[in-house]
Amino acid sequence: MTPTQLRAYVTVVRLGSVKQAAAELEVSESAVSLLIGQLRKEFGDPLFSRTAAGLAFTPGGLRLASRAAELLGLQDRTVLEVSAAGRGRRLLRVAASSLFAEFAAPGLIELFAKRAADLDVELSVCNPGSFETLLLTRAADIAIGPQPPVVDPAIGCRPVMNYRLVVVVGPEHPLAGVPASAGQLRDQTWLLGPSAAADLGAIPTMLRRLAVPEERQQIFQSHAAALGEAKRGKGVAAALSFTVAPDIRKGHLLALAGPHATIEAVWHSLALTNPGAPSAAAELSRFASTPRAIQAMMRGVGVRVNHFRPSVHVTLWS
Repeated sequence: MTPTQLRAYVTVVRLGSVKQAAAELEVSESAVSLLIGQLRKEFGDPLFSRTAAGLAFTPGGLRLASRAAELLGLQDRTVLEVSAAGRGRRLLRVAASSLFAEFAAPGLIELFAKRAADLDVELSVCNPGSFETLLLTRAADIAIGPQPPVVDPAIGCRPVMNYRLVVVVGPEHPLAGVPASAGQLRDQTWLLGPSAAADLGAIPTMLRRLAVPEERQQIFQSHAAALGEAKRGKGVAAALSFTVAPDIRKGHLLALAGPHATIEAVWHSLALTNPGAPSAAAELSRFASTPRAIQAMMRGVGVRVNHFRPSVHVTLWS
């Protein structure tokens, strides 16, 4: 069983097609079929079969898919760790929801990285729905954001920070200074950041609670960009109360009153609890909920480039 065989198999499982797997791996279909055939022979299991509805996996095939993804994640991590160790450094990979990554992660990462001169932190913005997979496959060491509805027993979950989501408008908006009903909010143009496209989180929860139709939602590349449009009176925006407090004091934005315009939520940290989990991940999980860390997250302190190497994937939404 080789990494090449496992990578081919995992790609087939993920894409559901040998042809698509071959295209992604930039090899021929026969090469992928050969690698899969070698695995079938080694395990004495057909792993999967082709049906009219696609690929049907055997119980052994599904177990191999899970284990192969974990092994490949561990291999990738080992390569990074050995490279970092050769330079006398450690690497901590943090996966975060877009809302946390944009507003709270910079201050937290800077303060935490100062505690260890040999630590590099890599931040990736991810859909919170993928947190569990990223951790179990060792593609991330720790994830921070909304808590998944069900957490795998191998993953520890700790509350990090309570926050309030508020609905804000520009001073010239028709709803400025008016207690807004659920129906009024539902009919507005919503100016949103990338977190609105996720399955979990305070913003998707608010949109579902108000039943805001998709045609009323405009999603921008960042939450800051959405707030900029709200200041110009283009619609309503959902924002973290501590981030918009300065603009509210200056009169650039107004927070709408009423139970429909606020929501209380909590960010959680998730990390593997087994002995092989990186110690830096466990330490960050503990540190993130301390008063010093919360203060740093709310201040939004800038980060030093030598300690913070972001790996951010931006999706453009129309």
